[in-house]
Amino acid sequence: MSEATTTKRSSAAVRGWFGRQSLAVRTVVVALVAIGAYLLPYVGSIPVIGPQIETQGIDWPSSLFNMSYYVLLALGLNVVVGFAGLLDLGYVGFFAVGAYATALLTSPDSILHTEWAWLAAVPIALAVTMVAGVILGWPTLRLRGDYLAIVTLGFAEIIRIVATSTDTLRGDRGFSSLPHPPGTLPDGSKIFGVSDATPYYWLGLSVIILVIIGCRNLDRSRVGRSWLAIREDEEAAEIMGVRTIKYKLWAFAIGAFIGGLGGVLFAGNQGFINSQTFILQFSILVLAGVVMGGSGNIAGAILGGALISYIPDRLRGIQDPFFDYDLFEYRFVIFGVVIILIMVLRPQGLIPSRRRAMELKDREKEVAPQ
Repeated sequence: MSEATTTKRSSAAVRGWFGRQSLAVRTVVVALVAIGAYLLPYVGSIPVIGPQIETQGIDWPSSLFNMSYYVLLALGLNVVVGFAGLLDLGYVGFFAVGAYATALLTSPDSILHTEWAWLAAVPIALAVTMVAGVILGWPTLRLRGDYLAIVTLGFAEIIRIVATSTDTLRGDRGFSSLPHPPGTLPDGSKIFGVSDATPYYWLGLSVIILVIIGCRNLDRSRVGRSWLAIREDEEAAEIMGVRTIKYKLWAFAIGAFIGGLGGVLFAGNQGFINSQTFILQFSILVLAGVVMGGSGNIAGAILGGALISYIPDRLRGIQDPFFDYDLFEYRFVIFGVVIILIMVLRPQGLIPSRRRAMELKDREKEVAPQ
């Protein structure tokens, strides 16, 4: 029995066991997983195992926060790509819109001179990002496949070029002195400061949990069933009465909203953004995470988003034991090899949706030699 077959069966067994449990048992399991996620900043205190998990060359809580917004982006892109089947190569554009909207409303460098608090800017930034999703979705309603990918790619490049070349968005100079999320400790010190990223990670994790609940409910609703029909066969969905235009716009708007959340959190943590932050490779990396984790499955998107952030960070500061090279210089080469191996051994993703796994299984039977 091959290793890939063993992994498929173990994954299906775990998922089947969880599905057979009562609501109370599943609630307890989910609660324990959530508590474990909140305790991750302290994993280094576990003897032997902890130091092997923590990143080197980058602060562990900072690495966890980076992981949190990558997971957010993977969840948002999974709505567009995994649920609705719309190939989006410009997802970083929504991340950038959320961050720049926050900067324009809060930074003293902004031409608006509003200098709002971070929390006050959040709903406006998210609304602007959703509008951007609709603006992108509207002219692409009749496009699909490669043509849709090219248009979304152009959207991200337009955002980057506008950010680089206009005085309003300040190009490489960017926006500085962005405010952090509110909150103070009993001693008067700020909860969200610059020395400890743990509160930022907890905030990001809390937002992720809310997004997971929302995505899960959407997936099981009429909207989710409509997305499934569009993904499987858009023409057949139209014939059966599915309002494809409406639900494709829903997918772009909700995906943009989640991407904007990531941008808002990123701006609140960094305190500075510029046009070099939002490069095309960012979109490609997040898409790779969704596909690698399991397109169309929330758990797969979470795992894929976490891995694309964790693996390069974990390779920082590690020395090659044979040639004494710093693996940091080759971390993306190693990361690329890891992605290739996963895609060869698990083409449906590490945690695929049941439907996606069945589709690939049927396809393997079709192409198998008789």
